[in-house]
Parts: sequence; structure tokens; C-alpha cells
Amino acid sequence: MTEIDRKVEEASVRFNRSVANIAETLEKETAELVTYLNDKVVPAVRSHSSNALRTAAGKLSEFADFLETQRKGS
Repeated sequence: MTEIDRKVEEASVRFNRSVANIAETLEKETAELVTYLNDKVVPAVRSHSSNALRTAAGKLSEFADFLETQRKGS
């Protein structure tokens, strides 16, 4: 094996090791992100969405009452 071949092989091994480490880190961090989203973000969004829908329903009811009052007045 020539010196150039040896250096190319060593560089290839280092590169493959780096890619493997990056892939492992990405897999771990992706799993942590999914867990965070499921445990923290999704429940908060559901809670806020429910509150927003209740508020909107109340405002729509008030608007319907207003429209009925306007119609009766004219």
C-alpha cells in the first residue's frame, strides 16, 4: 500500500467515524425533541386551543344576541 493510499484510507475512516457520530447525536437529539413536544408542547397547545374555542363560542353567542336585538329593533 502506498503512502497516498494509506492516507486516503485513514481520512476515509475518520470521515466515516465523524458521520457515524453525527448520525448518533442527531438520533438522540431527535428523540429528545419528540419527547419534549409530546410532553410539553402538545398538552399546552390543546389547553390553549380549548380555551380559545370557549372564548370564541362566547363571543359568537354575544354577536348572535346582538344581531337578534338589531333585527328586532328595525
